[in-house]
Amino acid sequence: MAIPVLYISYDGMTDPLGQSQVIPYLIGLTHKGYSITLLSCEKPEAFEKNKSRISELLKANGIDWQPIPYTKKPPVLSTVYDVFQLKKKALELHTTSNFSAVHCRSYIAALVGLQLKEKYGVKFIFDMRGLWADERVDGKLWNLSNPLYKSVYRYFKNKEKQFLENADYTISLTENAKQEIHQWSHIRNNPVKIAVIPCCADLDLFNKQQVDIAQKSRLAQELNIQPDDYVLLYLGSIGTWYMLEEMMEFFSVLKAQRKQAKFLFVTKDEHERILQTAEKLGVSNDIILRPGNRDEIPALIALSHFSVFFILPSYSKKASSPTKQGEIMAMGVPVVCNTNVGDTDHIVEKYQSGILVRSFNREAYQDAVQQMLSARFDEQQIIAGAQEYFALQNGVQKYAAVYAEILRH
Repeated sequence: MAIPVLYISYDGMTDPLGQSQVIPYLIGLTHKGYSITLLSCEKPEAFEKNKSRISELLKANGIDWQPIPYTKKPPVLSTVYDVFQLKKKALELHTTSNFSAVHCRSYIAALVGLQLKEKYGVKFIFDMRGLWADERVDGKLWNLSNPLYKSVYRYFKNKEKQFLENADYTISLTENAKQEIHQWSHIRNNPVKIAVIPCCADLDLFNKQQVDIAQKSRLAQELNIQPDDYVLLYLGSIGTWYMLEEMMEFFSVLKAQRKQAKFLFVTKDEHERILQTAEKLGVSNDIILRPGNRDEIPALIALSHFSVFFILPSYSKKASSPTKQGEIMAMGVPVVCNTNVGDTDHIVEKYQSGILVRSFNREAYQDAVQQMLSARFDEQQIIAGAQEYFALQNGVQKYAAVYAEILRH
């Protein structure tokens, strides 16, 4: 008989993140003998647009999806309300399903999981996804000079301690964060049990051999990419952490060396800000903007020669695993990225999958561009690195091993 597990996510399944970083793992775990109930908070607009497709997908794979609405305003109070709703629903579901384990994605979900552990003895997995409270401060979302945010920060740092001390297992995205946590003297019974599972990639989807040549040709024509163009790719959201100005300056240095260079942004975000930033550096004519559906993204990556992502280095980024890194590597495309973010340095160096930028200035960019244009990167070696480090089935296997260990006791 399948073992009942409750998976709680504050991220919605109708959002891209849920579709790439939650659902594929859960489908894999159902095949390992677990009966998954999925409780998630859904943003109304995305839910309305995608609920039928996601519902059908989850139902077809035997996952019992229990969506509740996500509320955005007012700040803090809306989150308090969402946590109340999640707790209420989780307790209701537990009375009928008697879960053996609760798997909590990040800190908000863990507030619910900790209660189930304390009240009913349900095995508790804290899938931390990052140093969330510190991320909010480093990203300037919580200003600690504001007494409200200072109080909220202290609350979640205290909860973080409780989660780590009470979890039957903690999941970290990076080895860097695991080592950091194991040095914390304020955690009782440290070192606590931590498994490292990065943001994995679906290597069936991100597979160069499976790219539709007609689709790739059609996209190249639509985007006016010529055979002799040198395409630099940026994939994903433009938000708090990604250093747009620095990446654009990097492109301007590349453009000075390679006249046929074009900068392809595959993103739905902030097109106006991207163009304004390009305008300042005189490269706006060489910017291509394209929101990509998930099934188009492999072909869009395949149009590029190199990819770039610069992430604001900060304390909390020790725990960051950029989803895009595995997806881009899986397509055999090298990356240029900065140091001091999660395990990216280690991955780039181990698999010789790109170039590391150690400072944000034109001299460093010129050095990186010179390497880009002169060095030869082994496409098959990069793909093999992605298969070893980022394969979805490896991530599923690691989660299944955690489930098996805690449910044996």
